[in-house]
Order: sequence, then C-alpha cells, then structure tokens
Amino acid sequence: MSGPQERQAASTLQLCRLMRPDDSNLAGNVHGGIILKMIEEAGCIIGTRHCNVQNGDRCLAALVRVEKTEFLSPMFIGEVAHVTAEITFTSKHSLEVQVKVIGENVLTGAKKLASKAALWYVPCSLKNVEKIMEVPPIKYASAEQEEEGRKRYEAQKMERMETKARIEEAVAPPANPEQHTVGFSQSSLIHLVGPSDCTLHDYVHGGATMKLMDEVAGIVAARHCNTNIVTASVDAINFHRKIKKGCVLTVTGRLTFISNKSMEIEVMVDASSMVEAEMRKYRAVTAFFTYISLDKDNKPLPVPSLKIESEDEQRRFDEGKARYLQNKAKRLSNNQGQQ
Repeated sequence: MSGPQERQAASTLQLCRLMRPDDSNLAGNVHGGIILKMIEEAGCIIGTRHCNVQNGDRCLAALVRVEKTEFLSPMFIGEVAHVTAEITFTSKHSLEVQVKVIGENVLTGAKKLASKAALWYVPCSLKNVEKIMEVPPIKYASAEQEEEGRKRYEAQKMERMETKARIEEAVAPPANPEQHTVGFSQSSLIHLVGPSDCTLHDYVHGGATMKLMDEVAGIVAARHCNTNIVTASVDAINFHRKIKKGCVLTVTGRLTFISNKSMEIEVMVDASSMVEAEMRKYRAVTAFFTYISLDKDNKPLPVPSLKIESEDEQRRFDEGKARYLQNKAKRLSNNQGQQ
C-alpha cells in the first residue's frame, strides 16, 4: 500500500465558461460583475491549491484586494470566456495572482483580450479563520522579476492602509434631487448573505461581493446617462473586513467624477448582523468603478456633466479627477513603452 503522494504547486490555471443570456444586460453585453466573479473564482482556486501543498492546517485563499481591473473588450452572449490565472508573487502571508480573460467567438474562432486584473489573497486556516497561514514561496525566472513583485506588494500594502484611513459615511440623498446631481443617481442595494454566497468558512466569496458592487455601480451610471452603459475599469477593490453568512449588506454607489466620456462611481459595502445585536454595522469593502456610455453601435457617447452641490462633493470630484489623470498618464506611458 503506497503512502500519500506529495502535492505539487500549480503555477497556472484555466477555466472556461459559455456566456448565457442571464449573464448580460438588455443590450446583450455581459455584466462586468459576471467577469469579476469569474476572475475571483480562478484566483481563489489557484491560490488555495498553492497554499495547501505544504503540511499543516488546510486553508482557503481569502481575497483581500483587487488591483485595477481593466475591461478592454466587451463580451457578448454566446461567446466563451477563457480565464487564465497565474501566481506571480508570494510574501510570507500573501500571494499575488494575475488573471486574464480571453473572449472567444465560437462561430468564427476569433479571440480577444477582454479583461485583466491582479488580485491579492491571504490563506486562512479552515480550523480558525482568524489564523493566517504561511504561503509556500514560488520560483522566479529572475531576481528582477522577484524584485518587481516585491515593489507591487509594498505599494498595494501602503494603498490599503491609506484607504482605511479615509473611509467616510454614505449620506442619504435629498427627497427630490435635481437631475444630474450626485443625489439623483445615488443608489443602494440590500442583500441578505446566504449559503450560496459563501466559502467553506461561511464567509462571503469576494466574487459575490464584487458582482453586487458592479450591479449598483451600473444602476448609478444608467440613471445619470439614461443610455446603455458598460464597465470600463475598476480601481483597487479593498476588502477591509470579512462578511459572514447571515449578514445584511447595504451596497451604495454614488458618482464622484465625470470626464467627457466616462463616469467614476464610488461603491461602499456596509455589513450588519441580523442575529448578533452587539455587532454594529461596519464598512466591509470599498472601490471605484469607471463606466462609459454607449450608443446602439457600442460606440462611446458623451456623458452629461455632474452638478456639484456641496464642498464634500467638490472634494470627491477633485480627488476623482486626480485619479483619472493619473490613470490616463499610466496608459499613455504603457502605450509608448509597447511601441
């Protein structure tokens, strides 16, 4: 009788999924939230597999942060999504997973890069969810590759701390807000966390939360433009605290900045327990989504300007503009580097 075989760490993973009618909006574009959920599932699988190759407590990779996610090409009903995940950096207690989504037209065989993202996970023990396990190291192709990963790790760690420091409350909109104001399009969604939303720990899957956030952001964008809208990108999503089964989530979205053809929407997820009276409502997740407005031919349309009504709204608008200009400069720099 042979002994147990040692598990080998998998460096890459690929998932495939056919896009169905219930994955899309009224215009036939696949919801950005569906793509985000697939990205997180791939990251969770490869992260969990990697962290369980060593002896000790079995663990599950828990999502703590998603770096800027870009939606490069829309996906449509009937196309196949090929989701590829790869572990690109490990620290003592966390790992970075880079994910790409390739869209395939099964009728013509044509393929396109639809989305890409980088996610950070920590391994939580199945015996004690508060216990963070150590991550097995990976082998790097070069010292330079490892150093670049370390720089990304330190940068995301610093940004997460800064985000925690600037968390603010979502103020309810006025009773009869004027069109194209922040209050006019601000939207909230209430969701009871059930078993289908959760991991083996009975805590919410990061992908399930991101899907809810994208739905709310989409409602905000559609109310402001009154046109077909799609997710263009998502700025870093930070998971501040875990959300347990049985919690009630309040997902709130509001416009923060508008350029000529894009909208930045801040989305906040607050959680409260239905059964634990001593547990007060807390901020669980925050992110900024960017949406664009499209015509019937899927061409970008100008976005109505945002009417600012308070100092706080002006401050958030200025901060959003700074992020917009910073991201634009990065895109230009990357394009020049590829030429």
